[in-house]
Amino acid sequence: MKLAGAANRSAIPGLAALNPACREETRSAWSRSGSPRNRLLDKEPETLLRLKLTNVIQQFYERRPVFRPAAVLAVVALAGLVLGAQAQLVTYNFGSFSMDFVTIGNAGNAAHPAEDYGAVPYRFQMGKLEVSRFMIAEAKAAAGLGISLYDMTGYGGNGPSRPATGISWYEAARFVNWLNTSTGHQPAYQFDATGTFALWDPAEAWSLGGENRYRHKDAFFFLPSENEWYKAAYFDPAKSGGPGYWLYPTGSDLPPAEIAAGTATGSAVYNQPPDQGPADVDQAGGLSPYGTMGQGGNVLEWMESALDGGNDTPGENRVLRSGYWTSAAPVLQSLNRGYISPANEAHNFGFRVAAVPEPADYALLTGLALAGFALGRSRLSSRRSR
Repeated sequence: MKLAGAANRSAIPGLAALNPACREETRSAWSRSGSPRNRLLDKEPETLLRLKLTNVIQQFYERRPVFRPAAVLAVVALAGLVLGAQAQLVTYNFGSFSMDFVTIGNAGNAAHPAEDYGAVPYRFQMGKLEVSRFMIAEAKAAAGLGISLYDMTGYGGNGPSRPATGISWYEAARFVNWLNTSTGHQPAYQFDATGTFALWDPAEAWSLGGENRYRHKDAFFFLPSENEWYKAAYFDPAKSGGPGYWLYPTGSDLPPAEIAAGTATGSAVYNQPPDQGPADVDQAGGLSPYGTMGQGGNVLEWMESALDGGNDTPGENRVLRSGYWTSAAPVLQSLNRGYISPANEAHNFGFRVAAVPEPADYALLTGLALAGFALGRSRLSSRRSR
């Protein structure tokens, strides 16, 4: 496999390791708060936030009418910012297994100023964990799919919670299609009658953030684009000094602590012996600022994106990011990207899933604002007519 970029031109296994004594010292705001599961300011569940917003708006309407519209707008704007930044967990069920996703808010964020990746003009959801062997096995039992997994006997074993490795890009795409069709959604990727991957017509192609003929416009689940994956891994809306990017996907510019398995803040599964193999998907290190796990180390992950980002040639090389369990620290950095044929598969190739934007929170807040304006105008008119 080759690496793109001037800073990383050698093969991934050949990169020199940084000083193993170097450890992360900076923790992200979300990591300090513990679990990212529906937390607000380290204390409040999302449901309580909605109730409090409703209560606040109601209190404004019990005060002087002239201030009501401005007050509602202020509350809604503040709530939108908070919901955009907080780590929200959503679970989707697929019969015998479920998948957790974290909400990636802050739509319209800027790209990394040097790398030019990470800008996403919409909200979306990213799989908190890598896809496991158990998930693939269950999908195969339900629908066949023609997916084969690598025999990891020499790399730590074939436990059901280990990452699904030995997966080609095409196989990952078929799994994602099954996630969609098994839940009543449009397949993300098109395969013709012979099983060959094909582009969508422009009218059917995804257009948010630019035309993407690999992905259907109505897909619910999909492989993450390089920008989506990069943002979920490295962007921090709560970074000191303003929103920005970290060098490592654990919310730090210093290398994470090296672990074989675990969930300690600021840790990642890398710089391990080959026969150690990857950790279980829920033991793949500390979390990113948004709350994803294992986006640095454990296994390499397929991006939906072609190497040039055009997504207009079916067989073009696809991007891989993350590094894996034997990688040196530089491979986990935001500036590192690899690429290879989408038909290729290896013992260290895995993937995770992303999902369609979910604007429900903002719809709720907009509804509250409109209701507030209507109520305020009604009551003010009533008082003036008395």
